[in-house]
Formats: sequence, C-alpha cells, structure tokens
Amino acid sequence: MTSPAPTRRRDAARTRQLLLEAARARFADDGYAATTVRDIADDAGVNVALISRYFRSKEGLFEACLTTAVDEMRRAAGSATLAEVPQRIAEQAAGIDSGGIPQRLVLLLRSSGDARADEIRIGILRSYADNLATLAGWTGDDDDLLLRAQIAIAASLGIAMLRSKTRLEPLASAGAQELVDPLSDLISGLLERRA
Repeated sequence: MTSPAPTRRRDAARTRQLLLEAARARFADDGYAATTVRDIADDAGVNVALISRYFRSKEGLFEACLTTAVDEMRRAAGSATLAEVPQRIAEQAAGIDSGGIPQRLVLLLRSSGDARADEIRIGILRSYADNLATLAGWTGDDDDLLLRAQIAIAASLGIAMLRSKTRLEPLASAGAQELVDPLSDLISGLLERRA
C-alpha cells in the first residue's frame, strides 16, 4: 500500500504578500487597466483564484496595494514634525524597490482607468495633502495653505516619477541626503507661514 502524497500546507499570509508584491509591481509598471489578475497570479506563482479568495477582485487587490503602500509610508514617516517632513520625503523618493523604482510613490501616480480605483488613489493623495497642511497649521479654513501642501505633494511625486522613468541626472542617482536640502527649501518655501 502506498502512502498518500503529503499535503502541502498553505501559508495564507505568505501567499497574500506574494500577490501584493506582484500586483504592486504590475500596477506601478503597467497601470491598472493593462494589468490582468492572471498576470499578477503568474508573477506571484500562485493560482489566479486566490486573488478572489484574499482580495475579492482586481479592484480589491488594487485598493489593498494602495492601502499597504500608504501604511508603509506612514510607518516610515512616523509622527514627523513639519521640520522633519523633507527628510521623510527624501527617504521615500530615494527608496528604490527591487524593481528599480520607488513603487509606493509611483503607484499613487498611475491612472487606473477605473473610476473606483482612481477615487481610492485620489482619496489617499488628498489625505496626504491634508496631513501636510495640518502640520503647517491648517485648520480647514485656509485654501491657500491646502493648495501649497498639494503642490508640495505633487512635487514629491514628480521627483519619484522622474527618478524612476527618465533617469534624469543628477536627480536619478541622488541619495536621500542629497535630496534633503532642496526638499527643505521647497517645503519651507511653500508651507512656512507668510507674515
């Protein structure tokens, strides 16, 4: 009598992480509309049905990618003061993932072609700008300060995009420490209270 083949134990947390990593890379590189769940599953080396099991849908996976990216960026930012923001932005912009791009930032830039996915992305960007404006003293009644915070966020994301897609030198090879001074000038120029 032959013994039954050993059952392979599924590691749900590991499978979920593999799917998130594969999806983040695909969404950042190809965009939401051009990415298929089959592509993601193939990249992760798992059955495509597991996307539905862990994330309900492609949209749910995209939302999880954005949420995870934001959580990672928030952990990296910690409870930064306004004076510490340029250092934190520099670290994020200089943080090159294994794919050669700061995927967490680029993921926030890619238009998805899907209204709900774009709504999620815009909500996250709005939240970042609101948090930055609040650090600068915004109380919800100063649209100029909120606009300035949004411009600072846009500039930060532009840095990530130029570093990842154009290889514009010396920006592309600048390290976090080299980015801090210009980012400090930018943030203080935009957000310091005007007399």
